[in-house]
Amino acid sequence: MSIIRKAPFGHVVTAFLQSSSCRRGSVRLVFALALTLALAACDDDESSFVRPGEDSSSSVCEDCDDASSSSVKSNSSSSAKSSSSVNAKSSSSSVAPKSSSSVRSSSSVASSSSVRSSSSAPVEDLSSSSSVKSSSSAKSSSSSVSSSSEYVPFDHSKTLGWQKLDGGYKTFTDSRNGRSYYYITIMGRDTADNVASVTVMAENLNVGADVSGDQDQNDDTKIERYCYNNDTTKCDEFGGLYQWAEMMQLPSECNTKSCADQIKPNHQGICPDGWRLLTYNDFYIILHSDGNTHGIEGLRSTFGFGGYNTTGYSLVGAGDRYSRSEGGFNLLNDACFWYYPIEVEKNNASYPGAASTSSTATTIDANTFNYTKLDGFSVRCVMVE
Repeated sequence: MSIIRKAPFGHVVTAFLQSSSCRRGSVRLVFALALTLALAACDDDESSFVRPGEDSSSSVCEDCDDASSSSVKSNSSSSAKSSSSVNAKSSSSSVAPKSSSSVRSSSSVASSSSVRSSSSAPVEDLSSSSSVKSSSSAKSSSSSVSSSSEYVPFDHSKTLGWQKLDGGYKTFTDSRNGRSYYYITIMGRDTADNVASVTVMAENLNVGADVSGDQDQNDDTKIERYCYNNDTTKCDEFGGLYQWAEMMQLPSECNTKSCADQIKPNHQGICPDGWRLLTYNDFYIILHSDGNTHGIEGLRSTFGFGGYNTTGYSLVGAGDRYSRSEGGFNLLNDACFWYYPIEVEKNNASYPGAASTSSTATTIDANTFNYTKLDGFSVRCVMVE
């Protein structure tokens, strides 16, 4: 037995084989002993790859159950688990589950790394499905912004009176820009108390090239307009705003000097062919129209301008461009201003004929000396008859 402890296993076997005194039964005993020792050595080698208390299969399942979320939370732990599964490849019984779980783990790591890169990479570099969804939703968002920014033209029938229910309004298209206007014929009495009628636009005129509110309309080669707050959508809804000389289509210098000798009967100004500028007498007929018992309130629209609109004239609160405030705009939805094609002289100064009303007024402000030709007011046109 001392030989067996001290000598290598191969020598022990040889010694027993060479011994003439060993019987055949002893040889069998030695081989059985050698086989037992060899199997014990193999068991010790395999168990050394698994630490006491460590369950590699359960750690792999953590990655499997959480999928990409677990790998996002801890990248180092997943790599540690992968290394332990690689080292365990000596055991045929543990290779299959660890190898398959390792594949799942690596795929989840790849997924998580693409998620991290997607958060920091430019949009065009993202290739994961999540980035595709993100980009498509971004496109959807931009398209909704685009569609919401598209302006829908204002429906001017909203501002009209009850007459629209029985065909009292007709439409006319201005060939200069293709814009259509509602107009109406109103019966009443003129300044001489005679029965009279006027066929007048039920909307403010809107024509001309845009000019910023801080500039004068001084290009005499074309019609120019102001839009409230320099917003063209306001021109669409409320019409343009015009200085007196622009409305009259006279040289811009007429805003600062008298041009009374250039004013004509049925003065067309910026109105379309076949139409002329509204006069004080026209306005008087409308104000004193048949059935209007509400005064100026009977001329104001019921749509946001505090009126009854019994006449159908449909004044709206277009505000004004106020020259004395360096071209600022005032009183949108609260007041309406208009010029007449006349001049008034006072103290060697020339003033425009003008008037205004507010959304709450019961009278008209017709003090022409409150206004200048350099303001910007609304314009109405009357059909030439």
